[in-house]
Amino acid sequence: MTTTTLTEGPAVLIGYAWRLQIEAEVPVFPEKASYAGQIRARAGATDVLATLTSANQGILRISDTVLELALSPEQSACLAPGRIVLDLVRTDLTPDLHLGFLLDLPVTQPVTRGLAL
Repeated sequence: MTTTTLTEGPAVLIGYAWRLQIEAEVPVFPEKASYAGQIRARAGATDVLATLTSANQGILRISDTVLELALSPEQSACLAPGRIVLDLVRTDLTPDLHLGFLLDLPVTQPVTRGLAL
């Protein structure tokens, strides 16, 4: 299986919630499936910066063709300006199934930060 690298999508703003919807052209996200993905500074990095799963609401199935990825403000606060990578694995199958894509996303320091509301 080949892996496609995608570099489009909204930047992750450090300290803020982030969401991205992934849409497939065909129905590939069944209702009972579960997913996981690890965020790292680069594909070869050993440190996991955040883990998104179906169980922790980091990966939400919207429909048979749409998944939504989400980072909480606490998760994005641990990131540094630059880029991060993320791929997804379907975890309800044996063995786990890599979904065949890698997201390469920008991480940016927002201008408005440190507000205590």
